[in-house]
Amino acid sequence: MLAIERRNAILEKLRIEKRVVVSELSQIYDVSEETIRRDLEKLENDGFATKSYGGAVLNENTNLEFPFNVRKKWNVAEKQKIAEIISGMVGDGEQIILDASSTAVAIVKQLKEKKNLTLITNSVEIIIETADMLSEWKILSTGGILKESGLALVGPQTEKMLRSYHVDKVIISAKAVWKDAGFFDSDEFHAASKRTMLRSAKEKILAVDSSKFGNTAFAKIGSFSDINTVVTDREPSQEWLGFFREQGIRCLYPESAP
Repeated sequence: MLAIERRNAILEKLRIEKRVVVSELSQIYDVSEETIRRDLEKLENDGFATKSYGGAVLNENTNLEFPFNVRKKWNVAEKQKIAEIISGMVGDGEQIILDASSTAVAIVKQLKEKKNLTLITNSVEIIIETADMLSEWKILSTGGILKESGLALVGPQTEKMLRSYHVDKVIISAKAVWKDAGFFDSDEFHAASKRTMLRSAKEKILAVDSSKFGNTAFAKIGSFSDINTVVTDREPSQEWLGFFREQGIRCLYPESAP
């Protein structure tokens, strides 16, 4: 196991259990305790953990951006439900934009049965995932600066490219959705790219699992007037459903989807 793979595994264990112990990790990964201490020091320097006597505890700051290879293992079943609904919304021959979220990766896997799609994305992971679709689809990369934590291309070049197109549907995700303020990301570069995406489509879809409702994060992506549809993995509360109706937003979840 590479050091980065081990650190990501430790980070996932931290996320679930909130604390880890050096001696236990040393046995699990068959490395010295000194190696584990260096791993924990790196996670502390990156802001994910706080070292304690004999181990470390999770830094539960909601504005932290976890590595993509860690996030893609979260809420897999929920993302699959969202992906199945969105697959039913996308027709052959359409033009779509997908962001660099782990939810978008689940969506693009479900879309592989579609024919003649034009896909624009700033996701390195999606470009790799769709390499086997080049004979069927037209795939455009935004270009831009590679942001390691999300395997995403961001920055002025990304936004310039996105402004050059107008598509049928844009599908983005968010880290937090708050009734009083809108929807948010933990990173301002990701948020800026998603804002530009929303200006480049007729139908604007926010794809978020139910854990995101009622949360806030650092960088605002947009207001509810910026989207047409919310797709989530289970029925929201009556309060949220009423709110979406008031905003003129269609809300789809497994029990509601046609």
